[in-house]
Amino acid sequence: MTGIKSAWSALGGDPAQLARLTTVVREGALEARLPVRELARACVGSCALAAAELTARRAGLAEVPAVRVDDGAVATAFHSERHLLVDGRAPVAFAPLSRFWRTADGWVRTHANYPHHRAPLLGALGLPADASPETVAGRLAERSALEVEEAVYGAGGLAVALRAPKEWAATEQATEVAARPLVERERLDSTHARVLAPLDPATTPLLPAAGLRVLDLTRVLAGPVATRTLALLGADVLRVDALWLPELPDQHADTGFGKRSATLDLTADRDTFEELLAAADVVVTGYRPGALDRFGLSPQALVARRPGLVVAQISAWGAYGPWGGRRGFDSLVQVATGIAATEGSAEQPGALPAQALDHGTGYLLAAAVLRALTEQSYDGGGRLVRLALARTARWLTDEIRPTAATGAPYEGPDAWLAETDGPLGRLRHARPPVSFAGGPADWARPPVPWGSDSARWR
Repeated sequence: MTGIKSAWSALGGDPAQLARLTTVVREGALEARLPVRELARACVGSCALAAAELTARRAGLAEVPAVRVDDGAVATAFHSERHLLVDGRAPVAFAPLSRFWRTADGWVRTHANYPHHRAPLLGALGLPADASPETVAGRLAERSALEVEEAVYGAGGLAVALRAPKEWAATEQATEVAARPLVERERLDSTHARVLAPLDPATTPLLPAAGLRVLDLTRVLAGPVATRTLALLGADVLRVDALWLPELPDQHADTGFGKRSATLDLTADRDTFEELLAAADVVVTGYRPGALDRFGLSPQALVARRPGLVVAQISAWGAYGPWGGRRGFDSLVQVATGIAATEGSAEQPGALPAQALDHGTGYLLAAAVLRALTEQSYDGGGRLVRLALARTARWLTDEIRPTAATGAPYEGPDAWLAETDGPLGRLRHARPPVSFAGGPADWARPPVPWGSDSARWR
């Protein structure tokens, strides 16, 4: 229980409520050298407990509903992007130039799933836009890993040199990360936010986020996992993207359950955005720190215009230190922080059995939002909650202790998969792992095509 205790403590939860949580342990789920199963269980469990706590508050229940965390459901959900089928077709997880490469002195990992990431990668290497993986491999083999890292980042791309745990710990960024709590929580003002209507305890299912308006400004897994979870719990989640940054269709499908999707130009359509903000209860951002500040979307600027707002931010490296303004993804954070070295061998870097930093941090972010709403219900106040994949990585590598897996074997994901028809076709998908007595078992609506909704609240 060390993982769930530390997660719940970081969220500011009452430790007495941990007695309401039970776990179904399944041997073989998310097996790794590092305690991935414990991390995943803790993130989902703390999110479910935060949802149950808010349910009890809004429904006037005498005690928090019981929470049940099943390792099978958690493992399946942490692989949701791999289990997705769209009309029987499996998505492609990574583009050809998103992988490990040998360098003159080690290894580097690149991320080039998007055209706007592929172009600067090739530009930094002095290669044409149609360069093959073989050509890229030849060019990278001539240079040191750190040289590639700096050159590609300098050009606006994404590449990270493989580091051993001790090498990462010696960096200034690692020191900055270690100095922060797992969940950063801050009160931004003293305004009493809009009071959410009480829930009827006889209602089925009980939706603790019902009536909540969530403005979703996130991309690429961790943030969308958080907002997908809030949508499960009844929130009206409107994801807003820039027209010139289209999402990968399969990724959008996997994380789009329960949400609506709109596009907006934050400059040309500023009045529309301000109308959305004026009626929002929560704003979730997942862009690199500072990227949205020029649009007046820093937490302080948002709360100044919408007092009592909950602002939730997620980033790769944290909003501090020399890497604070860098882009990043789960796969790259694993490489930088020593995880890939730990999970690999002397011949080949490895990886966690799932994108556990993304999924885990996403559930923690949803939990932080739910806890902020519970705290608001007592004393109001705009809130900021902030998480970073690199801080979750430190939690995994240095703070969570592994536990013995004594239970039924994990026999695969089938029991936790479902099929849903919708505007994107017939989808096979992972069921939500967040579960509490009386709560929802699935999303109320399937995902919709990217940008197909109007930029307004229902």
